[in-house]
Amino acid sequence: MLKGVELTPELQEILNANMDCVQERRTAREAFKDIQLNIDHILFNTKYEGLKTKESYETNSKGIEIFSKSWLPASQPPKAVICYCHGYGDTCTFFFEGIARKFASCGYAVYAMDLPGLGLSEGLHCYIPSFDALVDDVVEHYSKILENPEIRDLPRFLLGQSMGGAVALKVHLKQPTFWTGAVLVAPMCKIADDVVPPWAVTKCLMGMAKVLPKMKLVPQKDLGDMAFRDPKKKHLPNYNVIGYKDKPRLGTAMELLKTTQEIESQLENVSLPLLILHGKADMVTDPSVSKALHDKAKSPDKKYNLYDDAWHSLMDGEPDEIITRVLTDIITWLDEHTAKK
Repeated sequence: MLKGVELTPELQEILNANMDCVQERRTAREAFKDIQLNIDHILFNTKYEGLKTKESYETNSKGIEIFSKSWLPASQPPKAVICYCHGYGDTCTFFFEGIARKFASCGYAVYAMDLPGLGLSEGLHCYIPSFDALVDDVVEHYSKILENPEIRDLPRFLLGQSMGGAVALKVHLKQPTFWTGAVLVAPMCKIADDVVPPWAVTKCLMGMAKVLPKMKLVPQKDLGDMAFRDPKKKHLPNYNVIGYKDKPRLGTAMELLKTTQEIESQLENVSLPLLILHGKADMVTDPSVSKALHDKAKSPDKKYNLYDDAWHSLMDGEPDEIITRVLTDIITWLDEHTAKK
């Protein structure tokens, strides 16, 4: 499973544990974090000096213990704040570690959280009983962070990847004047038709979800294989040992479908400055809806970057030159909008 890693019996036992429980995920992350940081990937091959990082757990108003991490420049005050929303089944402690270091080295304070039920945060693994409730958790978490006197007057940007793009959009719609701008990377405004089960199957699953919302029953193609274009990187998501790799839970799948339908109907309500990035050959989320978001959003300040031949995972699954280009495009846009404030 983990190419080039000789697993001891202890590590194999940790890897085989039931990741539905948060404690098992936390144990696995602790055991494998050094291995993860040394994989052969451009995000980890680049070393950055002079960064301050901090990991913490904090119980929110619903009694859910949320894991979060920050990356800040150590030698100078940050020029702006980036708050990250990760994708479906993901965590902020794997590929985003390298991305966050890049942004922090460019002068940004970067904050990330594991969404409830994902990564190192409490909750049944990848179960989203209510997408709106999850968005409320994100609003609460980042609003509290941004009360810090050291950063509260800085420009503040949302960065959302895939499902996290949908989270970021809904956060903005709940806080329409709070954010300076948003960067959306292959946002889940609509799930690609090839990924959604046929209509008759979907209708059946919707009925079953009311009775068995936590069951892992939704048929799904291998999203990892569909997301990573670079063949040299296709095996690397396996190193994200706490990522969710099972069939989607019925309740989660229905919430995601409902959310994309809601977002599609509210594109014209999006009013903040936007940078939208999508791969033209994305087979997971629909690039045409990202284009519709760009066209319909009422914000006068919006930009849409479509990358020829690129797939879904623009920041980590493409050839190195595309990853470098995407990250440079994001930093350039952030720098321009930071200078405007």
